Amino acid sequence: MKGGFLMAKVGVITFSDGRPHVHQELLSMNLQFQNNLAKKLEEAGHEVVVADELPWTNETAVKAGKKMQLNDVDCTIFNYAIWAWPHFTVLAAQFAPPPYLCLSNINPGYPGLVGMLASSGALANIGMPYWRISGEIKDEKVWKKVNTFINAASCVKSLRGETFGCFGGRPMGMYTATVGADVWAKIFGVDVEHIDQWEIVRKAQTIPQEKVEKAFLWCEENVGKIMYDGKQLTPEILKRQIASYYAVKEICEEMHLDFCGIKGQPELTNNFCTMDIAEAFLNDPYDFDGPKEPIVCATEADMDAALTMEIMKKLAKTPVLFADVRHWHDDYQILDLCNSGQHATYFAGASFNYQDNLPKVIFYPESFYFLAGGAAIHHLAHPGKVTLARLGRKNGCYWMAILTGEFVQFDDKTNQEIMTRTQIEWPHAFCKLDTSIDNFIQKFPCNHVHAVYGDYVEELKTVCEILGIEWEVI
Repeated sequence: MKGGFLMAKVGVITFSDGRPHVHQELLSMNLQFQNNLAKKLEEAGHEVVVADELPWTNETAVKAGKKMQLNDVDCTIFNYAIWAWPHFTVLAAQFAPPPYLCLSNINPGYPGLVGMLASSGALANIGMPYWRISGEIKDEKVWKKVNTFINAASCVKSLRGETFGCFGGRPMGMYTATVGADVWAKIFGVDVEHIDQWEIVRKAQTIPQEKVEKAFLWCEENVGKIMYDGKQLTPEILKRQIASYYAVKEICEEMHLDFCGIKGQPELTNNFCTMDIAEAFLNDPYDFDGPKEPIVCATEADMDAALTMEIMKKLAKTPVLFADVRHWHDDYQILDLCNSGQHATYFAGASFNYQDNLPKVIFYPESFYFLAGGAAIHHLAHPGKVTLARLGRKNGCYWMAILTGEFVQFDDKTNQEIMTRTQIEWPHAFCKLDTSIDNFIQKFPCNHVHAVYGDYVEELKTVCEILGIEWEVI
């Protein structure tokens, strides 16, 4: 577990020589390499499933594969420290869950690399995809590659069988926001449940008043400022937003929705309230009642945004930023990422503790765009290196844009001046790109972008490769 997030379940099969005397002679050494690998995996927090016996016969190879199947591992590492008969790997792969990492250990006196290349070549012959890594598992460079593969494999495995809840339909004509349920089922293994937005309104009316009042007081005690204006933002409207949060959260629990998106505009934003509170705190690692796992929620029911965020959440094990690509400020060489209320308050301080984040948050009255009013959740994203990404579609085929950058801040006066140029009441992230703005504008697939702190480029590339979709680092 990491911050409430599950780590991977990894299968390990270490292959041996099919000659009985060679198998027995090298068994102790071969087991030691397996133990070194298993220990490293366990130290990283992964659950490890090891074959009962090193495959050296057809029967033991099949048995090893079936154990991985029975334990439903997220991926299988085929481990080679000595020469191993390639057909054992093929037999194990008939049962062991993919994706497969073929790993050869540094063992100069014995041809483990030869065994790995011959065995993975056999997998290629029968059309089974695999990944190869060679090196000492104690070498941090090698371990990083192995762990990257594991995290990507676990991410893809955990997507399959998930359900996305789409509240409403296509927002404001955005082709890039909606896609057919059959497409997702085929590529990602994710089901789509369409839900009328009226359910949010109806459910909000059933939330106990004392629960709403408690959350309201929590906001008043912990949020930096709440800028009531008597019109767009009143205590009554804020309480309606809080009830809407609980409504969406309960619907997710009742319908077993793993992540979701809310259309919002224009029906809810004109006639009920904005969904800023709901969207922000669903994405947060806490709410009014305590710590929780973030539930990815995309504004404007942007399905490809939500899926990108769900992938990034699984990899980074943190909340994921959602924003419009709002404006390039040439004088400061930053891209202002800004969108109504969607940023989780987590980004104000990059902390899992609300007490570090919420003092930096201001609830502003919503702008004229949203007639029903509500609180817009304003803050400026904490500085730090980030990975940005977005799933897009070209001629109906999925691909992923990946890039890196850095969230920055300036002095308070400058920060305020920059945010006022666009939309002061909304949350912002000032991003210095590691690519040119011209390159970004030419290649980025749509108006919504997503980000996490840290470097997850290789993980995202591997996720795409496992899924069989294209990627480009822009």
